[in-house]
Amino acid sequence: MNAAESDPVTLGWMVGAPPPADKIIRFEENGDYFTFPKLRWTVCHMRELMPTVGVGRGLGPLRFFDKGIDSGIDAVTFTPLGSDKTMSFAEAFDANYTDGIVVLHKGVLVYERYAGCLNDTGHHAAMSVTKSLTGLLGEMLVAEGTLDDKAKVATLVPELADSAFGDATVRQVLDMTTGLHYSEDYADPNADVWIYSAAGSPLPKHADYKGPRSYFDYLKTVKKEGEHGAAFGYKTINSDALGWIIARVTGKSVAKLLSERIWARMGAEMDAYYSVDSIGTPFAGGGFNAGLRDLARIGQLMLNGGTLNGERLVPEAAIAHIRAGGDKQAFAKAGYTLLPGWSYTGMWWISHNANGAFMARGVHGQAIYVDPAAQMVIARFASNPVASNSANDPTSLPAYEAVAKYLMGK
Repeated sequence: MNAAESDPVTLGWMVGAPPPADKIIRFEENGDYFTFPKLRWTVCHMRELMPTVGVGRGLGPLRFFDKGIDSGIDAVTFTPLGSDKTMSFAEAFDANYTDGIVVLHKGVLVYERYAGCLNDTGHHAAMSVTKSLTGLLGEMLVAEGTLDDKAKVATLVPELADSAFGDATVRQVLDMTTGLHYSEDYADPNADVWIYSAAGSPLPKHADYKGPRSYFDYLKTVKKEGEHGAAFGYKTINSDALGWIIARVTGKSVAKLLSERIWARMGAEMDAYYSVDSIGTPFAGGGFNAGLRDLARIGQLMLNGGTLNGERLVPEAAIAHIRAGGDKQAFAKAGYTLLPGWSYTGMWWISHNANGAFMARGVHGQAIYVDPAAQMVIARFASNPVASNSANDPTSLPAYEAVAKYLMGK
């Protein structure tokens, strides 16, 4: 089904009191609530299906973006990777099953469009963009001297001493160069990611269930594979290990710390939230949900080197470290053929292109794209039926670069 055919409004999911039986979506073990096309409704309604913890915006003033909508952006054209036919930015919206996209230029809102389950007052799952927020908190603590990135994980979280994380450094966790026996192939029903998902599920376990019952419990079971520091390996469990480290050194969960340090200080329009496991632990690797313009504020914070509205929220050194990028050779070993020359550090993806662009990325098409040379930020929520970003990168990355070029020419 294409974007129009799979539109959750068109399909009528969860409409009625109660909805018809064939239109009900439930959060159940081994359920299909997150299979296409139902996921196109679910991504905007996570807190209606599972327990969550809030990320409060505090009591400070709302700070709205100045608007200067540029009608020319829809007509910007680009050539998708691997294709010889051009596509417009407007056409890419549906091609990527976009639920909402915002473009900021020099801090001004120049483009905003929504579809499907999302509007400008709604929340949407950020998926693995969550990792970049966790990484940002980690880099802040490193820059401030609260967290030593050379320290071994076991010295900070003794419970992980016997796991693969025990002899890894905090920096190796931050940069995902840990050697872990863990598969994150969402297309493989037997992959470790599904065992991890079961451990983190807040649903009651069956009487014969013998596995881990929380994110913390699962992390303690991870075995080592290979050597730490040898290669980049994208594994969500690194982000949740970092979340545990952050909670241990600050005494605050990632949800609480994010609220206090950033969300309540940046003029956010809405509270955000995380999904949690059965003991209330925020899913630091993929459980964040927010409004789209607030996601764009994170991008603007990164573009500004850690300041917003004249106030410093993040140490400049933390942003500088992320923008400088990580080990390109370590990254290349992961085999991302669509991302040649990229690197990864602080749980951010660094393009090393001519404009110095860098990203937060999440499955099914979630993104924060920051282009320093163009002074541009793009924030996108989507519900692509394919989890891997390899499905949308060909029609996303060149589109972002084309809009950057267009804005730089104005």
